Amino acid sequence: MNILNSIELNSTNVIDEAQRGGTARSLFWPWAAANVSLLALGYGGLFLDLFNISFWQAVIAAVVGTVSSFGLVGVSSIAGKRSNAPTMTLSRAAFGVKGNVLPGFLSYLTFVGWETVLVALATLASRTVLVRVGHINHNFALVIGFMVSAGLVIFGGVLGFQTIMKVQRWLTSITIVLTLGYIALTWSKIDWHKVHTLNAGHSGSLAGLVGATIFAITGIGLGWVNSAADYSRYLPRNTSNRSVIGWTVFGSSLVPIILVIFGTLLSASSSTLKGAIEGDPVGALTSILQTWFLIPFAIVAILGLIGGAILDLYSSGIALVSIGFPYRRHRAAIIDAIIMLIGTIYIAWHSPNFVAPFQAFLITLGVPIASWSAIFVADVIMRKVDYVQGDLFDPRGRYGAWNTRSLLLLIAATVIGWGFVTNSDPSAKWLNWQGYFMSAIGGKSGQWAPANVGVIVALAVGFAGHILLSRRAITKQEAHNG
Repeated sequence: MNILNSIELNSTNVIDEAQRGGTARSLFWPWAAANVSLLALGYGGLFLDLFNISFWQAVIAAVVGTVSSFGLVGVSSIAGKRSNAPTMTLSRAAFGVKGNVLPGFLSYLTFVGWETVLVALATLASRTVLVRVGHINHNFALVIGFMVSAGLVIFGGVLGFQTIMKVQRWLTSITIVLTLGYIALTWSKIDWHKVHTLNAGHSGSLAGLVGATIFAITGIGLGWVNSAADYSRYLPRNTSNRSVIGWTVFGSSLVPIILVIFGTLLSASSSTLKGAIEGDPVGALTSILQTWFLIPFAIVAILGLIGGAILDLYSSGIALVSIGFPYRRHRAAIIDAIIMLIGTIYIAWHSPNFVAPFQAFLITLGVPIASWSAIFVADVIMRKVDYVQGDLFDPRGRYGAWNTRSLLLLIAATVIGWGFVTNSDPSAKWLNWQGYFMSAIGGKSGQWAPANVGVIVALAVGFAGHILLSRRAITKQEAHNG
């Protein structure tokens, strides 16, 4: 009964005044917990493997990609604070109350995809540790890791906001301490001579730097833009915009940047680690650990990954309700959890390689999410007046039922963006149609092919297009008093 009483009943609605409280500083905890993940260590190795860049280029990519993408998350958080409604409800102002079903469905796919990826990684990492420490059967170790990881995610994601805010404080604190322990134990593994040799052996490919930066944008921050307001909506409306952005960016960026840089140092120092990361980006990190720290490593790996998966499961429930699911958020989250479980089973037991399908997922959904994010952020920036709550739920209100202009812009930005990305996963030949505009920048086999610049193109087209096409309409909406 106590657990049932803990389930949050708020969904796509505006939060009542009595439920608002706290300060912008409280945003540090969920965003830090969601991004204190050893996956970021694996990104360091992927930067070197996929883009063949130097250490200093990896540092630049980590900082620029992480901070810029979470800057978009910060702007989205302002919208939540100003209106006290979740992101996919606020998106109706730009796309129409009914028209928002398209970006809502895209967001739903992204959330479910990410929660599946994170639980699968936690399962694989647990398997690696259990097999090495306890000499447990491979499949049995996968089952144990799967049950623990999925169970914790479902528990937090279904119960909702208050549970998440409490759990994330503990997750953040424990994970940071254990992550610092991992860094301390593996610091001696850094071979500074090899790092220096790596720098000397690279001429500094601009395409590689841009590709790594875009990978950081899509793999670290961009996927959170469509959920940012879900957590800031509980703040009082007089909370400082600068504080909301500052605590969001600080909480979400600090640890990932440090971990990506440290992961790059480790991978540059060990060719064995660098090669193993593509199969299991988190579990591969155990290869340089002493046996006695493997259990603490498993704890930090699971907690760090599920911290993000909990937020994804929570927001996926909201996204599903926002596009017409006729039940409450926690029931929608249960459906999402079932899909997540099926996807995790496929990745953990049947996929021969993790990185290739992961990159295909990031890019294929990353382009339309970049298009939506740019339109939404531009919309938030242009609005000088708070959203009118009732009209966000009324197709006859000032935001209308269908905003054809924004929907066509979303489609156009996505189509253009997909033309400038490529897919390297041999098992996903159905994605070979991507990159139809690559001949303009050297072709699918040219130096710019792996950079996937279509994500940046989609952001630019969506942002500039919405400002040019919708400024007058927004001014008219805000002047309307009916």
